[in-house]
Amino acid sequence: MELRDYIRMLRRNWISVIALGLVGLLAGGTFSVLSKPVYTAETQLFVATQNSGSVQDLQTGNMFVQARVSSYVATAKTPTVLQPVIDSLGLEISPKQLAKSIKTTSDVKTVLITISVDDRSPVQAAAVAHAIASSLITTVDNLEKPTDGGSSPVKLSVVTPATAPSAPSSPNLPVNIVLGLFLGLALGIVAALLRTSLDTRIRGEADLIRITDVPVLGGIAFDHDAIQNPLLSEENSHSHRSESFRHLRTNLQFAQVNISSNTLLVTSSLPGEGKSTTATNLALAMAEAGKSVVLVDADLRRPMVAKYLGLEGAAGLTTALVGEAHLNDLLQPWGEHKLQVLTSGQVPPNPSELLGSENMSSLIQSLESDFDAVVIDAPPLLPVTDAAVLAQRVGGVIMVVGCHTVKSTEVEKALNTLKLVDADVLGIVLNRVPIKGPDAYAYSYYGYSSRSESETGPLVISENRIRTADSVELHDEDEFDRILRGPISRASRRG
Repeated sequence: MELRDYIRMLRRNWISVIALGLVGLLAGGTFSVLSKPVYTAETQLFVATQNSGSVQDLQTGNMFVQARVSSYVATAKTPTVLQPVIDSLGLEISPKQLAKSIKTTSDVKTVLITISVDDRSPVQAAAVAHAIASSLITTVDNLEKPTDGGSSPVKLSVVTPATAPSAPSSPNLPVNIVLGLFLGLALGIVAALLRTSLDTRIRGEADLIRITDVPVLGGIAFDHDAIQNPLLSEENSHSHRSESFRHLRTNLQFAQVNISSNTLLVTSSLPGEGKSTTATNLALAMAEAGKSVVLVDADLRRPMVAKYLGLEGAAGLTTALVGEAHLNDLLQPWGEHKLQVLTSGQVPPNPSELLGSENMSSLIQSLESDFDAVVIDAPPLLPVTDAAVLAQRVGGVIMVVGCHTVKSTEVEKALNTLKLVDADVLGIVLNRVPIKGPDAYAYSYYGYSSRSESETGPLVISENRIRTADSVELHDEDEFDRILRGPISRASRRG
């Protein structure tokens, strides 16, 4: 992963990271409040020689003392020193237990020994530190005495007496809060990495680039009301979603430069990715540009075009394929532009055979000669073979990929299916793309404010016109997932 991939991952999971950081901060504060305070008392000893000879003798004695200091530091935690402390203070613990609350240190460049004692009581901590210092002085004096009698050449003196501390040394509230915050953030980042590695859903263009070289023709902006109102309207022509289809329409003109056929097949990997609404709105956008367009509902398993457009669906494509009616009698005009619709007709028991028949090839050729553009809504690629059969008979294939809906492995399988039948894949259309956030698709147009759109007054709905609401900008990744799992999953995963 590159740096921008990590940044995108953090932007996708920023709520989780911040939430875990706050949990860590709260845990650090709670631990500090609930922990019993511990007080630390310190005392310092100075180690010196007792001879007062020449300068050379003093230098020799100083080297001797510095060599001995580390031994005295270790001696302070031995039973020889600690047992007299226990006896004098009446402590009900063993020397080993007492040693755990003691810390002795020294600086290699000095002859100072620091003794620190931790205890629940500040007075007790000071008393134990004072007692240990006194016991260490006595023990060192006994150990350093010559065997033939005389005084010890080394003398330990208290230079900093132990006093009862006024404030506890632990818990340290600021340190614990900062430590908890950093641990929480670290846990959040690890969780984000784990979630990203395990979640293989396509969330944006960057995810597609990692698995395929097929170009992305455009991204369709996410709209809260797209399920209830799937079609575009002239009254709401400046919404993000409307501009998305115009952007797609423009890109298709460049993608079809070297293609003689004017037939487009719109499909997807799985149901529920929005290929039927994409095909329908793409046909509307083309007709809006002045082209004569025919929209063919070739999804003979779950046809949706007739329902979206409010047209008669009992007679249509299957009727023409079995020869029960002439093609021109089955085309239904829609809207104010040059758009004709061929609905699916009756759902047959053998969709693949009908779509792969010579009658279907003749029908496509007939439509190509009569219209500037032919848009075919086909079934998904993975559940059935209908789209793969049709892909061999059209000029180009557009695959719709629903963001947050389909996994990368499923997209790869669908593209491999098209590759096996030698289909000409023009590109991929990302559907339900958030307008803002790490996975937002770039739209090359000047937007309009929601205020100006809302002030256009109530919409007049004609007989064949379905209203769509203004698109809503999503600023939050989890909100996008919640909405997507809600109404979209309840829409029977229709095309």
